[in-house]
Order: sequence, then C-alpha cells, then structure tokens
Amino acid sequence: LRVRDHGYDNYMEVEKKTRKVLKFQNLILSEPSQSLPISRLETLARRFGFTRHESGAFVLKFPHVFEIFEHPVQRILFCRLTRKAILQIEQERRALAAELPRAVTRLRKLLMMSNHGRLRLEHVRIARAAYGLPDDFENSVVLRYPQFFRLIDAKETRNKYIEVVERDPGLGTCAIEEARERVYRERGSDAEDIRFSFVIDFPPGFKIGKYFRIAMWKWQRLPYWSPYEDVSGYDLRSIEAQKRMEKRAIATIHELLSLTVEKKITLERIAHFRMAMNLPKKLKDFLLQHQGIFYVSTRGNQGKLHTVFLREAYRKGELIEPNELYLARRKLAELVLLSPRKAKVDGELVGYRRSRLEDEMGQVTRAYVEDACEDFKGKDDSGRDKDAEDDLTSDI
Repeated sequence: LRVRDHGYDNYMEVEKKTRKVLKFQNLILSEPSQSLPISRLETLARRFGFTRHESGAFVLKFPHVFEIFEHPVQRILFCRLTRKAILQIEQERRALAAELPRAVTRLRKLLMMSNHGRLRLEHVRIARAAYGLPDDFENSVVLRYPQFFRLIDAKETRNKYIEVVERDPGLGTCAIEEARERVYRERGSDAEDIRFSFVIDFPPGFKIGKYFRIAMWKWQRLPYWSPYEDVSGYDLRSIEAQKRMEKRAIATIHELLSLTVEKKITLERIAHFRMAMNLPKKLKDFLLQHQGIFYVSTRGNQGKLHTVFLREAYRKGELIEPNELYLARRKLAELVLLSPRKAKVDGELVGYRRSRLEDEMGQVTRAYVEDACEDFKGKDDSGRDKDAEDDLTSDI
C-alpha cells in the first residue's frame, strides 16, 4: 500500500511552477534583445499548452521573475527578466562551471555501472541536468577528456554511445558503502549487522506489521553484488542469486540517485538505463516495495511524470547536504514563491522615493525663485504662496 509524504509532494508542486517559468525564461533569453512583445510571447507559448491569454496571466503571477514594460519606440508591451532573475541565472552558470570536475566523475561512475561500460549518448543527454552536466557536454566533457571517455557509432543501430576508456577501481565505491564505513568507525564491532543494510525511513503513517518487520530484518542482512561489479560471468539461475540481483537493483538505483545533484530524478530517466544496468521492468511497482528508501511522487506534471527521491538525503523537504548548484536552482523557486504583493509594494516604494525626490527638487527651485523676487511680491501674495507650500508638504 502506497503512503504519500506531503513534504515531497509539496516540493514537486513548487517545481511544477519553476519548470513552466524556465520555459518562458528560455523563450526570452533566445531573443537577441533579451525581451519579447507580449503578443509574440503568447504565440510562442502555445507549444507549452498555453492558450492566447493564459500565458500573459501566467507571467503576471511572477513579478519577481518577469517584468512587463512599455517599449519606448514601438509603444507596445514587452516582457523581460527582472534583475533578480538574471542574477539567479548567472549564479547557476557559475555553479555549473564549478561543478564540472565532479560532473566528469559522475559520468565515469555512471558508465562503470553499465554492463559493457557504455551508455547511449541520447539517454545521458536527457538526464544531463540531473547529473550537473552542461548542455554541450558532448564537447565540453566527453571530447575534452579522451583519457576517460570515447564516442562510439554503432552501425547496426545508428546510435552514438559514450564508453569509459578504463574502469577505475578507486571510483567503484557506492555512496551507501561510504555511509556504512562512517558508521563502522563510530560504532566499531557493534555495527557488524549493517554490512549489507540500507538507511530506512518510512513515511509518516506507514504501518509496520510484525511479519513485515521480520522480512525487513532478513532483507537488510541479505548479501548482494555491488553495482560496479561485473556479474556477467555469474550463474544467476538460483533463487538466492535472483534475490541478490533484486537487492543489487535497489543498490543501483540508490547509487543513481546519490550521483544526482538534487538526489532525485524522474522515473522515466531511470528507465532509459534499465537495459544497460539490469534493472527490472516494472520499475514503479518495484520501487513502491521499498518506500523506506525511495519516495515516488506523481505531483508536478499532472501525473505524467514520476519523480524518485532518495529519502535519506532529505529532511523536511530540503536537502541535508546542499551543494552550490542545488542552492542556485532553489533560488529560482524562492523567486517564484515570493508574493506578488511584495513586488507591488517594492514598486510603490521606488515610485514614492522618485516622486518625493522630484517634489523636493521642485521645492528647492521655488524657494530660490521666491528669495530672488521677494522685493517684488506683496504681503498677501507671499501668504498665499506659503499656504500653497504647506498644502504641498502635507500631501507628501
């Protein structure tokens, strides 16, 4: 029985908005002037499923990301990104560039987990954002490091593959094994029971019966082969070997999630690696049998996409050990969640300061004229001027 965890579902509700915002951002950034007429924006947004007037209403919902202004020459409404949104994009670019050495290591480990040390280029391209790879990773990563990667054209399938040049034993350690090693150092011989165990954190409301607890105790102590171990020469026909392969599949998906930037990835991305990494066919049902390790969320895209979270990496909807790229991406979510009312108040404060400055400059000018012409004014006129000045000051 599946139990929902609202912390992860709420996370995906926010991400659903940010995905749409990113689509509009890419439209605007693709223009040489970094701005678009609203009429053209409405036309281009139809490819995202927006009707003519929905796109304009959507942009107005996020005034901290999009700014509507009147073009000084054409006198029509344009849309551009706010300064906050531009700073967020620059922050993400810098974080992505700094993440490149770790992204190279992630790609090497991904290839080492596959059966033959290679993956389809297209499958890696689709999952590039999750693993911190740049859009041009084929040139900036694969071709730039020939000592690690090589590109192969498969003539029989007409597909391109990325192949690891040499398997590095130093990279063959999983994240869960490193976590166990830390526990070993803390607890010593008392930690012998966790040799093959995983961190289990069931969602709130998950009922654990007596027999389920016993089965979980046995499963935690079941040995398995590492995802980086070559099992092509093993005899996998026995029931014991099949159980080990099932647990190995859990370890493989655990490692796939551990290598991602945000410790989450869509189920459809994992399915692309299914054949290359010996994963079972019905992945969703398979993962729902281990709700203490993974959480599968159907929120975020009207149930069409399934996002898999690594439960041990999150606490209260936030990553326990955030990295710079994760923080840069979450900055966009913060801009999306900021209240439109706050943007309106900020705009009013800016307008108030500008109008007050103009009024103060006007008062200085009037005072200078009055002093220069004091001899030519009558008593009554000067009184009226003083009253008018008092009225103006009270309005401010």
